[in-house]
Amino acid sequence: MLAKTQAAAVLGVDAHPVEVEVDLASGLPYYSTVGLPDAAVKESKDRIRAAISNTGFIYPLGRITVSLSPADMRKEGSAFDLPIALGLLRANGALNGGGERTRGMMFLGELALDGALKPVRGALNVAVLAKKLGVEGLVLPAENAGEAAVVGGLPVYSVRTLPQVVGFLRGEVSIPPTREGAASPGSSPGATEDFRDIRGQHHAKRALEVAAAGGHNLLMIGPPGGGKSMLARCLPTILPPLTIEEAIETSQVWSVLGKLGPGRSLLAERPFRAPHHTISDAGMVGGGTVPLPGEASLAHNGVLFLDELPEFRKNVLETLRSPMEEGKIVISRAQASLSFPARFMLTAAMNPCPCGHLGDSAKACSCTPKLVERHRARISGPLLDRIDIHIEVPRLPWKELAEEPEGESSVQIRQRVETARAVQRARFAGIPGVHSNAHMGASLIGRFCRTDAEGKRLMQLAVQRLGLSARAYHRVLKLARTIADLAGGESISPAHIAEAIQYRQLDRPARS
Repeated sequence: MLAKTQAAAVLGVDAHPVEVEVDLASGLPYYSTVGLPDAAVKESKDRIRAAISNTGFIYPLGRITVSLSPADMRKEGSAFDLPIALGLLRANGALNGGGERTRGMMFLGELALDGALKPVRGALNVAVLAKKLGVEGLVLPAENAGEAAVVGGLPVYSVRTLPQVVGFLRGEVSIPPTREGAASPGSSPGATEDFRDIRGQHHAKRALEVAAAGGHNLLMIGPPGGGKSMLARCLPTILPPLTIEEAIETSQVWSVLGKLGPGRSLLAERPFRAPHHTISDAGMVGGGTVPLPGEASLAHNGVLFLDELPEFRKNVLETLRSPMEEGKIVISRAQASLSFPARFMLTAAMNPCPCGHLGDSAKACSCTPKLVERHRARISGPLLDRIDIHIEVPRLPWKELAEEPEGESSVQIRQRVETARAVQRARFAGIPGVHSNAHMGASLIGRFCRTDAEGKRLMQLAVQRLGLSARAYHRVLKLARTIADLAGGESISPAHIAEAIQYRQLDRPARS
């Protein structure tokens, strides 16, 4: 007898439909799985046999063939345990009429030996696919129900054991669809850092506000202990809240890697990722025999913080050039080419020289000019061109460190950032893939970043004296547009352009 159930395979961050066919024929006991299964799928036969036997059902004897279609797509993980087990029970006649109900539903879940269902990765991604396909319902382990239920319009049925699933399909057990959990985007950040705790550094705090308002990349240069890391960790507290679409996009990446955590349905805050400088290129942008997302994708719609930027290996830093422009990472392998979302705000920090005290008012630098040049050369010119803001974060004098009163709180700064972002959302309404000024391409820059004759003269001087590339020129204009949005101006004034130019501190005259 032949039985069919619906499942899904997750490749990268996208789920693809998989039809599970189970054929039970007479003959000597034999079990075969075809359709490019990995080791976890092949081993499922032992888990399924034990789960069926230990829950009071009769495991079918005979020649069993399990086909996972399409056969040319690799199947990974333990999520196929439940649909295969249901196919076996249906082929054996154990569902008693409940088999017809399986046709319109999708199933996923790992089986324990006692028939309990264990959580799997990628449940949110499968739920997005199930809604797109218009299935009647998604049946999955209780631990995954919360994240799948955030996809509105899709009935999600939470189950804990194999007998419960069988009783549900027979109509003997009533299971109400799971409602969306309480976790939702837009909640206030849970970080303990706050801008009011940062003494001095008004120039740096202004630069972070501009970066947050327009989604711009930022590099801070200064001696050790100047506050660069603390400033970076305060950045998420002034970013606007995630929209529901952004939360689902980002949570899909986290779900694939199993990082959402039990009982967590959606990321409520913008992610902040700070990988160590020993990270590999595969760890940064993703990779592996069957590629999985890396830190750049985990920071999608959030902040990727690289502390001690020159200490990262050059090949790792260069892999970020493409996602900084395109907002995605494409990894090609012999079996498939996968795309991961990676639209992040790059925030980096570095010392000005190997000893860290070049230009420091308190300690003398012991580095030779050649050492300083070699230190800064670890960051390529093309990568620097893609960083909108370069600012110095100097050592604080004792008076500012000990006596300066509290400044503005993160909540106050965040209000201005949200106002500027609202202006940008209205400006780019109907333009796909563009949500902030940092995402503008050349055509949109020409449309929205026009300035007067005085502003053009300032830009001409900047290009001539600083040797700005075409990319850096466009980034200065985008920065000026963000500064104008923060000021509530409809047009870009020379003052906005002047402020944007002074944020390009690593564009030396020697490059002109």
